[in-house]
Amino acid sequence: MDPERAKQIAKSPIMANVTFEHKPVYIESVNEAQMTADIHYLDRPQVRKQIPLGRLVEHNVF
Repeated sequence: MDPERAKQIAKSPIMANVTFEHKPVYIESVNEAQMTADIHYLDRPQVRKQIPLGRLVEHNVF
């Protein structure tokens, strides 16, 4: 995922359909220098990870 788009999603009040390894996630923050995002799973908010932006997939983009 593009870092600018990831930052837009993280700041937006509208929930985007984003997945990591086919599981829905919420982007908490983006680190452009490291090209990573801090995420948590929607069904398990206590499970947080830092992952490469390239592993995030946005669905239903019009």
